[in-house]
Parts: sequence; structure tokens; C-alpha cells
Amino acid sequence: MSVPAALAMILAGGASPELSVLTEVRSEAALPFGGKYRIIDFPLSNCVNSEIYNVAVLTQYQPRSLNEHIGIGRPWDLDRAYGGVHLLQPYLSRPGETGAWQEGTADAVRFHLDFVREQSEELVLILAGDHIYKMDYRPLLRYHLEQRADVTIAVRSVNPYEAHRFGMVTADPDGRVTHFEEKPRRTRSTLASMGIYVFPRELLVRWLTGPGREQRDFGREVIPAMLAAGKRIYAHTFLGYWVDVGTVQAYWEANMALLAETPALELHDPEWVIHTKSEERPPVLLGPEAHVETSLLSDGCRIEGTVIRSVISPGVHVAAGATVKDSILFTDAEVRAGAVVDRCIVDKNVIIGEGAHVGCGDENTPNRDMPHVLNTGLTLVGKGAEIAPETALGRNCVVRPHATVRPPAGQAIPSGTTVPD
Repeated sequence: MSVPAALAMILAGGASPELSVLTEVRSEAALPFGGKYRIIDFPLSNCVNSEIYNVAVLTQYQPRSLNEHIGIGRPWDLDRAYGGVHLLQPYLSRPGETGAWQEGTADAVRFHLDFVREQSEELVLILAGDHIYKMDYRPLLRYHLEQRADVTIAVRSVNPYEAHRFGMVTADPDGRVTHFEEKPRRTRSTLASMGIYVFPRELLVRWLTGPGREQRDFGREVIPAMLAAGKRIYAHTFLGYWVDVGTVQAYWEANMALLAETPALELHDPEWVIHTKSEERPPVLLGPEAHVETSLLSDGCRIEGTVIRSVISPGVHVAAGATVKDSILFTDAEVRAGAVVDRCIVDKNVIIGEGAHVGCGDENTPNRDMPHVLNTGLTLVGKGAEIAPETALGRNCVVRPHATVRPPAGQAIPSGTTVPD
């Protein structure tokens, strides 16, 4: 069977409170990953590697960074006369309207049904913009046609203890879905929805303007309602690497997993290249006293100190005598002489002053404002913040974007503290 033509719609507009200050200045889809990439690079690259060249990216929350990154789509070969990449944003549809905030995944697609109607592809592939994975969508599209399905959901097996994070799917031996429950507290199923759906274009339009016109979310409302209405819904199992990085811990672990001797996610695969927007930066420079172990270093880095088990983005400077360990440093962060960064995520343009120690001590008091998010010892430093020289900042701390951390001389900032801007 030939490859079915499909319109891909990547949902990249939601806020992500469980990523704390990392998404205070950007959407989750625009979050750096693996040093040089952004999360949105993965679904975009999956599309072009799957020969899908008509792609819409639906944005809403903090879209500027994402829009600047995608541009006209040239790094993904999506700067085309036909198809290409379309950045779709909320808008007021009539004079006097007071708001146009999309309230869920289905609501976001409904908002742009005028665009969907104008496309020639008969299938619509709905994708999440906040997952890390490599997937050829062509087998999924073929399976959808072979089963004569009304909807096909991509699923993968997960640990039952993680079921509360996903839509859980029960299917019969033929793959037809018999039960779907969004983020249940308990479930017997081990098949989780990946947030990837295939719809016939006409059915999607009819449902979202007819029986499902009040339904806001695919997982919570649309899929259960279609199942109850007797629609033919099938599950297609994906066996490859896939991770939802919607929490600080999941995001940090996914980055650290890239440092394994044989990583589950292979970024050096010439058969499935992950494309991204790359700036013209010089090669990595290692100083005469530099010491680097098991780390990813990106273009433009200058490493004069010690970097151990860390992911370093473009333009980062680690000065002589400084140590970075078990951390993620975003673009153009600077760690000055004698400073220590231990088990931290440090955002863009952050300055860690001379002799500062960020992520210090053995105390693991959960963050007072977000105890359910920061309780494993990770400290977050928001974009553009500055940590004064000789500052000691404990674990599970949060430094807000553009804050200046300058405690009284001799006083440490204890674990679990949030430093305001």
C-alpha cells in the first residue's frame, strides 16, 4: 500500500506549570533538549522523515520563542510552495469578541477547522508538541486505512504505576479499542495513549462541529464520546523510545539518559536525522586544564573547568576552576571561576558568579511552593538570572527569571526556597 497523504497538526500551545520556571518564558515545545535541539524538533523531524510535508503547528502560550525557532521551516525542508509549515495562532473571529483562548487539544483543532477544510489530504494526523521520540508515521497511517478505522490511536506499553499520567487504552485481540480512560488512578491496562491520533478529515470536521462541538479535549472527551457512539477506534502499538517530559524530573532524566553508553534515543542515526535550527557558532573549545566526563557539548562552548555527566547547550562558558556536575545548562549560560553547579537546570543567559555553589548540601527539603514538582534535589535557575559571587544555594530551589540572588554575606539560601524576581 502506498503512503497515505496526511495533514499533520502539532499541538504546541499549552502551558506547563509542572516545568516551573523553565516554561515561564517559553512554551514546552520550545524547551531546549539534548543541548542543541528543541522539543518541537522531534515531531517536526518525524513528519519530514515520514514524507509528511504539510504541517501545522498550533501555538498559544508564550509563542514567540517557538515562532522564532521554526521560522519558515527551512531546517526541516518545510519552506515549500505547497504544504510546508503553518504557524496557527488564536485570533478574534468577529468584531467585539473579547477572548480567543483555546481550552484543550480538541478546542485548538476546532479553532482552526477553516484551515483543515482547505487542505486536500484526506487524513489528519494529530501530534503532541511536547514529547521526545523518533517515529515513522507511515505504518500508523497504513494501519488506519487497513482497519477502515474512524480513529486510530498510537499507544505504547507503560508501567502501571504511571497510568495516572496518561490516557489508558484497552483493546481486543484485533486492536479495536473497547475502553478508554483519561489519567485513571487505577487501571488494568498497560497501553497508554501517546497523544497521537489519525482521523479522516471529513469525520474530524463533522464531529467537532456536530456531536462534539462542546468537547474541549481529545483524551478526556472526544475519544470516550466517539467510543460510546460506536465509532471504529483502533490502537496501533509503538515499540520505540518515547517519553513525555512534562515534569521537571522527567525532563532532567530524559536529558541524562542521552549520556548512557548505549542511549535509548540515538541522536547520531543518519537514517533518521533530527533537524533543528542551528546558529553559526565556532567549534567547542577545551582549555588546557579542562576535564570532561560523559557529557554532551554543543557548538560554541568554552570549557576551561570540569564538566561531569552534563548536557551543555551552545555558547556555554565554564571558567577555569569551575565544576558542573549532573546538570543541564542552556544556551550562553556562564559559570565563572571557582563556581560549582551540582544537579541543576540552568536557563539561558544565566551568570553563576565566582565561587558560588548552586545545588549545595545534603538537605533535600522539597520546594515550599512546588513540593510535588521539586523534591529530588534538582535546583532550577530561570532565564537571565544572576547568582552573585560566593552565594550558596541549596537543593530543590527555584530562582525566577531575571532575578539577582545576592544574600547577606555569610548566609546561605536554604533548600526548598523560591527566589523571587
